[in-house]
Amino acid sequence: MFAVIKTGGKQFRVAANDRITVAKIEGNPGDTVAFGSVLMLTEGEKTTLDVKALSEITVAGEIVEQARGEKVIAFKKRRRQNSKRKRGFRAELTVIRITDILTGGKKPEMKKADAAAAPVAAKAKAAKAEVGEEAEKPKKAAAKKAPAKKVAKDEASEA
Repeated sequence: MFAVIKTGGKQFRVAANDRITVAKIEGNPGDTVAFGSVLMLTEGEKTTLDVKALSEITVAGEIVEQARGEKVIAFKKRRRQNSKRKRGFRAELTVIRITDILTGGKKPEMKKADAAAAPVAAKAKAAKAEVGEEAEKPKKAAAKKAPAKKVAKDEASEA
């Protein structure tokens, strides 16, 4: 079974356990995402293109990582004008592993990966704060320097 979904202005043919790279989707690795914009579904020999039937289909996926694409250079040169411009661009991408194609109006179980990691991070931050209290004493302000001495013009011309 496979489906054609639309995300980020592009269409992707997906099946269970496929890994796809799409335009950036907010979330952390381990989060579940759902794609409701299904354009086609094929189960064996049966293909579904009906809009009403496709509205009940959801494709579930899990964010594997947030990445950046390859650098694209946009170089523009105007000949004989001594004019050129070079700009670089790297697209923000999300790698997603498709977990399931749900039919019959079922919705995926949405989970957040950072819910379990948040208490651990808070404990680590608290431990750093305890250790850092001793090290972080307020520093004294640097002493101000005396103003430069002015030299009279007569002395400067003699020297």
